[in-house]
Amino acid sequence: MDYFPVFLKLKDQPCLVVGAGEIAARKIELLARAGAKITVIAREISPTVLSLQATHNLTLLQKSFSPADLGEFRLVVSATDNTETNCLVAKTATDQNIPVNVVDNPELCSFIFPAIIDRSPIIAAVSSGGAAPVLARLLRAKIETVIPPAYGRLAGLADKFRDKVKQHIKQPAQRRIFWENVLQGSIAELVFSGKEQEAEQQLEQTLLKQKENPNLGEVYLVGAGPGAPDLLTFRALRLMQQADVVVYDRLVSPEILDLARRDAEKIYVGKQRQYHALPQESINTLLADLAKAGKRVVRLKGGDPFIFGRGGEEIETLMQQGINFQVVPGITAASGCATYSGIPLTHRDHAQSCTFVTGHLKDNSVNLNWTQLAAPNQTIVIYMGLAGLEKICQSLIAHGSPKDLPIALVQQGTTSNQRVITGTLETLPDKVAGQDIKPPTLIIIGTVVTLHDKLSWFQTRRLD
Repeated sequence: MDYFPVFLKLKDQPCLVVGAGEIAARKIELLARAGAKITVIAREISPTVLSLQATHNLTLLQKSFSPADLGEFRLVVSATDNTETNCLVAKTATDQNIPVNVVDNPELCSFIFPAIIDRSPIIAAVSSGGAAPVLARLLRAKIETVIPPAYGRLAGLADKFRDKVKQHIKQPAQRRIFWENVLQGSIAELVFSGKEQEAEQQLEQTLLKQKENPNLGEVYLVGAGPGAPDLLTFRALRLMQQADVVVYDRLVSPEILDLARRDAEKIYVGKQRQYHALPQESINTLLADLAKAGKRVVRLKGGDPFIFGRGGEEIETLMQQGINFQVVPGITAASGCATYSGIPLTHRDHAQSCTFVTGHLKDNSVNLNWTQLAAPNQTIVIYMGLAGLEKICQSLIAHGSPKDLPIALVQQGTTSNQRVITGTLETLPDKVAGQDIKPPTLIIIGTVVTLHDKLSWFQTRRLD
């Protein structure tokens, strides 16, 4: 082993980060997750690091680094673009036996940051922190079975070509895409089958083609599902972990966003009633511009992109501008929330059809086909209907629905914060008015709601 894996206990321990750019910000986030007390030294503090100051109680010193600054720090990270500063930090820390990491310069490091999968208390490269050593051992065994021993030879091939690739492909983002294609494509398979000479020849040819035809950007329109991270599809997860940029909306949970590649740029374009972080037309243009700049872009949308997700509008723009894209379906909120609430959307004894509607139109009105929605023997699912709940119930009653027709409101379905409030068209608005409802919410109307008590299987904070 070139490095001995050690897990340091940094909770409440003083750590120093020299530099305050975007790379430094990522290291600060990692150290903060371990509970470190972080001091940052830099002549210029980026807005990203400034935004982390209050969240992580950072100590910011706007100055040049001096050897006298090390003091009693337990660990030091240098993340500057100044070679002299990085060398000075490394030498000073080494002389004082303080573990030091100089980002992207292994020769100056006494420790490196491993690739981290954060499923606390399980961290890979694998440790349970003493909390579950048997589980850690089982997990390690599983990882060993899915990663062939030939991965070492594949790493050797990558090392052999590293300088040549860097010389031919100047842009770091394009190099990353190149290596991702090499390390999980036909070249890797040649190495795994022992045909290393053929792998080298194919890599040479691929590099020449790459120089002549650089990678073009593309957009992945990905459904993030109703909220629970483990309801993502395999394809969604794979594309999230290779994207350069993630453009996400308000309904994407932090747990799902955390599954994206750690160093991917994340852009929030969420919408809520009477407030849009970015108008839809601007989002369409943003996706196209990012792709034209050579980026691989995940457009991450709650639920399914084509069910009240405006996915069609976004890909229209991409098609008009000749940009490559693909669409990854997600579990829509109606299916996810109904299932986790124990409310079948169809049932032979209750509903022979199901209708999805949105609770407000483009002009924020609630003007639906009430006569059709009031017909019996069906289930109605209303997205984004919380603000118009009272009018929805009144309109259905006015168009022939019985006052005692069962109705349920599901808050943050499929997550640990799920709540299900049941009632009738006559009683539910008053019940909801007295509750602190946290969006997103979904409304389910029909006699299938009566099955909730019998079929409810997911533990919820239920109020009825």
